[in-house]
Amino acid sequence: MSKETNWRKASYSGSGGGNCVEAGDGDGRVLVRDTKQRASENRAVLAVDASAWRRFTGSLKHG
Repeated sequence: MSKETNWRKASYSGSGGGNCVEAGDGDGRVLVRDTKQRASENRAVLAVDASAWRRFTGSLKHG
């Protein structure tokens, strides 16, 4: 994971501190992390191939 990752908060995340995720780009992959854990040393980051991510999000948009 690059230190230069530009993280973006999900558009459906509320401002009430609930269950939120952030996504970022990294070396041909989409990175996903829990917003509440961003500063934790033990944070987990899910890395998904960018083409697989596009198929996944496309399937959500088209039901």
